[in-house]
Amino acid sequence: MADIRPFRAYRPRNGMEAQVAALPYDVYDRAEAQKIVTENPRSFLAIDRAETQFGADVDAYAPEVYAKAKELLWRQIREGIFLQEETPCYYLYEQVMDGRSQSGIAACVSIDDYERQVVKKHESTRVEKEEDRIRHVDACGAQTGPIFLAYAGHPQLKRITAETKLRKPVYDFATEDGILHKVWVIRETEQIEGIREAFEEISSIYIADGHHRCASAVKVGLKRRARQPQSSPDSEFNFFLAVLFPGEELRILDYNRVVKDLNGYSVQEFLRRVERNFEVREAGNQPYRPFRKGTFGMYLRQPSAPRDRKGRWYELTARETFRREDVVAGLDVSVLQEDLLRPVLGIEDPKTDKRIDFVGGIRGLEELERRVHTDMAAAFSLYPTSIGELFAVAEAGKLMPPKSTWFEPKLRSGLLIHGI
Repeated sequence: MADIRPFRAYRPRNGMEAQVAALPYDVYDRAEAQKIVTENPRSFLAIDRAETQFGADVDAYAPEVYAKAKELLWRQIREGIFLQEETPCYYLYEQVMDGRSQSGIAACVSIDDYERQVVKKHESTRVEKEEDRIRHVDACGAQTGPIFLAYAGHPQLKRITAETKLRKPVYDFATEDGILHKVWVIRETEQIEGIREAFEEISSIYIADGHHRCASAVKVGLKRRARQPQSSPDSEFNFFLAVLFPGEELRILDYNRVVKDLNGYSVQEFLRRVERNFEVREAGNQPYRPFRKGTFGMYLRQPSAPRDRKGRWYELTARETFRREDVVAGLDVSVLQEDLLRPVLGIEDPKTDKRIDFVGGIRGLEELERRVHTDMAAAFSLYPTSIGELFAVAEAGKLMPPKSTWFEPKLRSGLLIHGI
């Protein structure tokens, strides 16, 4: 049973939403974040990445950076850039990308559900990345970036979503990447009760994206609970901000790999070594996108043309003897790692090895070719991990290899804020 509650969101006053809405803080490096905030000072990135308010000599994790985030957030609330809902509400957040829609319920989720593993994860987290968001949430007294959650579809939630969309949204705008964003406020008592009752019938919620933000929000809540042992179970710090989507609406893109060298092999030696575990077929000069599970694309620069645009794509098919039934070992990202990257290229730990990099599918296969002709020697295109595989790994209490899923579109920060 999931405890999913309405809340009094701080949200941009009408007319400010398009200026405020920003991609998650961790999709940018410092220079990219600085450029965006310089061009649009109202971007929520100024709060999520408050180092943009300082010179390059100030460390991004310095105490004054988190103090500045708090100052900016609460100043804009005082100035009326953000207004707070009068009563607890749910919110419907729809995104449309390339004609494809996904609609989620924005709400607050109990930190106890995370602790009890009603909210299930599929990735490990890094302490240093958690610490950054712990300090940000704690300093701001607010959760500013919603966690992207998924659940198995529920007919009552589907009905309420359809009914809500018959009304005019409070926000309706497109971002510079062409994605449409709409937000509805759900205030009606009957619908609020219906949403809460429906989630009480759902036994498992899955983190799709935002593992570090989720872990950080939970740790802030537990820390505040320990400091205030007499506090109410309904205290806002006992809940974290999320948008919950039915799994069947979500789109996972491929998360591809590029490798710096062939581990001492010539191209022909490398191909012969790969053939021990994979059937190898030449696929020509056009980018090869795998069309089913167990197949991979591979792009190599040819030795006769080391730095020009002449390269060759190959189709790799995992041999039957290397298919695995385990929910993690059977993932295509695992097969590539365990049957090629580790034994052939010597990539023992993809989390720490500097010879490997990861390219989200949103960048296209042409980006793989570009990398091979600039700073890499080989590229691998993968068939996307499915939402069913994600659910299965999380249900088994296991973790996926790093960079297994790339969700698109991504939630915008700043549209809905949860004060704690």
